[in-house]
Amino acid sequence: MVYGDGGQVSSIYWPNPYFSYWQNSRKIYNFSREAELDSTGHFLASDNATFDAADLGVAGVKFVALPHTDFWGFDLNNSEFLSLDACEAQCTGEPSCVVFQYKQGKGECYPKSLMFNGRTFPGLPGTAYLKVPADFNVPELHVHQWQTDDGLAIQEDIAGCDAAAPEVVMLNVSSTAKMSSNQGKSLWFYFYGFLSAFFVIEVFVIAFGCWLFSKKGILSRPSELLAVEEGYRMITSHFRAYSYSELQSATRKFRAEIGHGGSGTVYKGVLDDDRTVAVKVLQDVSQSEEVFQAELSAIGRIYHMNLVRMWGFCSEGAHRILVYEYVHNGSLANVLFQSTGNSGRLLGWRQRFNIAVGVAKGLAYLHNECLEWIIHCDMKPENILLDDEMEPKITDFGLAKLLNRDGSDSGLSRIRGTRGYMAPEWVSSLPTTEKVDVYSYGVVLLELMKGKRVSDWVVDGKEGFETDVRTVVKMIVDRSKHSNGGWVADLVDERKIETKGPDEVPGVKKLSILDIWEVALSLPHGGAIVVEYQMEKVKAPL
Repeated sequence: MVYGDGGQVSSIYWPNPYFSYWQNSRKIYNFSREAELDSTGHFLASDNATFDAADLGVAGVKFVALPHTDFWGFDLNNSEFLSLDACEAQCTGEPSCVVFQYKQGKGECYPKSLMFNGRTFPGLPGTAYLKVPADFNVPELHVHQWQTDDGLAIQEDIAGCDAAAPEVVMLNVSSTAKMSSNQGKSLWFYFYGFLSAFFVIEVFVIAFGCWLFSKKGILSRPSELLAVEEGYRMITSHFRAYSYSELQSATRKFRAEIGHGGSGTVYKGVLDDDRTVAVKVLQDVSQSEEVFQAELSAIGRIYHMNLVRMWGFCSEGAHRILVYEYVHNGSLANVLFQSTGNSGRLLGWRQRFNIAVGVAKGLAYLHNECLEWIIHCDMKPENILLDDEMEPKITDFGLAKLLNRDGSDSGLSRIRGTRGYMAPEWVSSLPTTEKVDVYSYGVVLLELMKGKRVSDWVVDGKEGFETDVRTVVKMIVDRSKHSNGGWVADLVDERKIETKGPDEVPGVKKLSILDIWEVALSLPHGGAIVVEYQMEKVKAPL
């Protein structure tokens, strides 16, 4: 508060806190003003604040109210639930108190030792009371405020003045508000600029650290460790138990059906590691979970190039699901038994020969070379899949029978077999041996030659047969003994095949149609190893 001569009040004055230091004529190092009080009592400050001093002697103190005013900081103490008189008494009794702020309704009292960081604002709660000499003539001050288009208007009615009309002071606060807004924007600009610079520096430091560590070999792992990790990934991805939710997600809730048979339905799926798989949902499986997992653990250890790889299973609750590798060209039946008009994927004779040899090798492995003695019991073209190179892969092995090598286990997991491919052992209650697979394989050989199912052949004017193809074999044997070789044309595919015919391939006339059947049906343990041996004999001249 600045008091002039004659007891007039000029105004409360302090610099705008949003102005820059040079706008307030301050110094940058401490933001303080420079002022001079001359010998005549005239005070002049660098920010244009002026007043004239007066020596009024010792006369006590009183307080001048400054509504909606506060001076931040420099509180001597603070109290609550005090009356205005009690707060005034605190400031009066404290020599260092020059002003106090009092908030009505809350009874909050803040005596202050300095008037610094002051501001007046219409919405500011509380009133500041300035300590002045008691005999100093202070007129009554009334402040009226309203908003106009040009800014904030303040009308000061000074009681006790001789002015004919109230003094009206117009303060255009639009420029101040604009400057305040710009000041706020600049503060945010500096803040975000600092964060951006800090982030860029941090990125460079991390990049430099990674480069330095990699150069010194700190981040590189030994090749032995990488080899161990790669081996671990191969082992864990070889054969494992999948959850039902995993397979449900891989098959999109079992929507992409690619096959259906007596043992279940097959769906195409994609695992989390991007492997494409065939997911087979088994039906009517009566084993307990322990027996089911025990059988599949043995099957999961089987690996042969002519056997479809099993990657895992699921046995949650009533669900019995198998996970196989996906073979892209589908089954031999789809390729071999296609319509006559569709010759785009007709198998050549060399391809058929390679398929016969590959299937024989797969059966020989199951019967004689794998850890467990496994018979397939459902050999047919639908269970022979062809990969991208048209190499055969046997699927669905081990689901019907998992025997010990001594043959003591006579229990079947599931009675299987397809009409037309079932060996006589199935219908005559004879002991089940690998001969049932050799029998079914012989039927597949005949169908490879003819290009159609044996059940569709016409033998001696009769079409079809029940469970035994010995009639066809007998016909072949009789014709081979009593003809000069022209009978072979009746056994080969009638469709036009671009590659060499069977009579142009050395040794194919002897393609075990006679040898295999004579050996397999006469010996007690004909075995698929005989099939493979005969195939290799024929393959040699090719």
